[in-house]
Amino acid sequence: MTSENLKQAVAEAALDYVPRGEIIGVGTGATVNHFIRALGRIAGDLEGAVSSSEASTRLLEAEGVRVLTLNEAGDLPVYIDGADETTRHLQLIKGGGGALTREKVIAAASRRFICIVDSSKLVGTLGRFPLPVEVIPMARSYVGRQLVKLGGRPVLREGFTTDNGNLILDVHDLTINEPMKLEQQINNIAGVVSNGLFAMRPADIVLIAEEGGIRTLKGQ
Repeated sequence: MTSENLKQAVAEAALDYVPRGEIIGVGTGATVNHFIRALGRIAGDLEGAVSSSEASTRLLEAEGVRVLTLNEAGDLPVYIDGADETTRHLQLIKGGGGALTREKVIAAASRRFICIVDSSKLVGTLGRFPLPVEVIPMARSYVGRQLVKLGGRPVLREGFTTDNGNLILDVHDLTINEPMKLEQQINNIAGVVSNGLFAMRPADIVLIAEEGGIRTLKGQ
């Protein structure tokens, strides 16, 4: 199966986790785009969706799904999103699409977080994928210097501004042996809005598309 076939397969599998008649959280990215298209088939059975990005909002509306803000919706039964990396402990790196802050907020507001990935995203240790860190513009250089002290090599994501009007530093060369500790350390740097480690609030279920079908990893 091609990478696109795997993404489509896991997106279809995620439909089984969508409660009818409720408002759900929907993430951002290539795999989620397949999920949104699948969601269009049951749009009439949904109360609506809270979207983590302007790009996903446009796709959801094109599929006939009503989009609400999180302030309007309140707590959500489920949030479905992809990831750039996941471990067997369901800790993630997210933010390749630049929507990490909104993704983190919606995940925190959801009772269950279902992560959908293909098998290439499963890793033993996080950090091969550069860790995205969203920073306010005036703090870019200062935050970069602090990230170097933590052992990383931050690179400004050129020509990119988040939906919140901020910048992204992609941090290379990190070996993340203690994801929760590093997530907290980076969050505590003045000027950081959020970072792409989802360890303090990991996924509850990770669906992994493999050649032989869909594998399900569940939290304790």
